[in-house]
Amino acid sequence: MNNILATLYIRFQDLTTDEQGQDLTEYALMLSLICLALISGISGIATAANRVFSNISSSLA
Repeated sequence: MNNILATLYIRFQDLTTDEQGQDLTEYALMLSLICLALISGISGIATAANRVFSNISSSLA
């Protein structure tokens, strides 16, 4: 019984100290932040472009 508990404890310690896959998580978080920034920026650009085309359209009419 003690051998099983010791083995489980060692495996748990390995899981808590293992850093494998950490880089992938960090890259995914950075990509999501960049995407959110782009989405919020694009909406502002779209509004400005719409305003410019509306001004051009009203000037030509």
